[in-house]
Amino acid sequence: MIERRSVFKAALAAGAAALVAACSGSNDGNAVPQGGSGDDGGKPVAPVAKITATPAVDAQDASVREPVVVKVAEGKLTEVKVTNSDGEDVKGDLTADGLTWTSSEQLGYGKTYTYAAKATGTDNRPAEFTGSFKTVAPAKQLRATLNPADNAHVGVAMPISVKFASAPKDRAAVEKALKVTTDSNVEGSWGWLSATQVDWRPKEYWPENITVSVEANLYGVDLGGGSYGKADVTTKFKIGRNQVVKVNTPDHTMKVYRGGAEHKSYPCSNGLDSDVDRNTPNGTFIVMSKEPTARFDNARYGYTNVNKKWACRISNHGEYIHENQDNAAAIGKTNNSHGCVNLLDADAKDFFDSALIGDPVEVTGSRLSSPTGSDVKDWFYDWSAWRGLSANK
Repeated sequence: MIERRSVFKAALAAGAAALVAACSGSNDGNAVPQGGSGDDGGKPVAPVAKITATPAVDAQDASVREPVVVKVAEGKLTEVKVTNSDGEDVKGDLTADGLTWTSSEQLGYGKTYTYAAKATGTDNRPAEFTGSFKTVAPAKQLRATLNPADNAHVGVAMPISVKFASAPKDRAAVEKALKVTTDSNVEGSWGWLSATQVDWRPKEYWPENITVSVEANLYGVDLGGGSYGKADVTTKFKIGRNQVVKVNTPDHTMKVYRGGAEHKSYPCSNGLDSDVDRNTPNGTFIVMSKEPTARFDNARYGYTNVNKKWACRISNHGEYIHENQDNAAAIGKTNNSHGCVNLLDADAKDFFDSALIGDPVEVTGSRLSSPTGSDVKDWFYDWSAWRGLSANK
């Protein structure tokens, strides 16, 4: 009897202990046993750390312009790996607080990237994150070039030109990807001169002796029609002294101004007055190139393979400022050229040495209007008309 009562008491004690355990729980009434599972079918309680990523898992056509960002809430990241299609790690940096990882290298077009991240939550439990996404795969990649080139030293009328191998359809998107910064506040605007060329020019000539930086952040930009920018392009150049050339054709004189004051004056002969087709056209041109010797051909007027020295091209229409010692008798007296500005040899050399690419050349007094066929015609437009050439109104 003594033995049976002992067994009964033990059983009763065990039942009481079970009853106490069944009555203990969290504030919301759900049981939370020490094993990490509740009374809802024995499922594990999820760790509190929540890892998220941008681009999202399974994203398609993800932008290559935006960085990959992995974040955690209610915890700290302990490991982040993002690998590309070749299994190589994408470079990135984790913030000191362990909350955010951001990629630091450019993503590639048409690639698959895979996540593998780990974190420890505020509950000291581990959390993991996996998955992948795909970047956009362009039907075509458009390459762009920038002018002036890096470290160029140019005149105060020099435009900035962005040229594409083929025409982008979304011109507004192109302009939004372009940025011009200077030492001082300079008002300017982009203008499309053709389907493949967009230029930026200031409202007035550039201030002298400033530095200009240009960023064409085109990589990853949707340019329309399935085309995306192939690469970012940048340039940084210097504006030189303020030198402006003025030619009023009836005066037979070419004047050079520095800082607004007359600096030099050269006798010249301009395009033949009696033939409008041979006039030196009106307009604000720029010095486009400098050639110590240039060859001139014009079968229409009966000359070919004529070499002249100290030639500064001012238009793709055919106009130059150059030496023509053979025409010395007319220089300073008569306009009889085929459209070029003729100078004596010594004067042509003196001007050639002083000129910068991008110096403005203002021609007035002619009966011939500006040659819009030239691909450097930025200053043929007044400011209102120029702004009208922008895709961003």
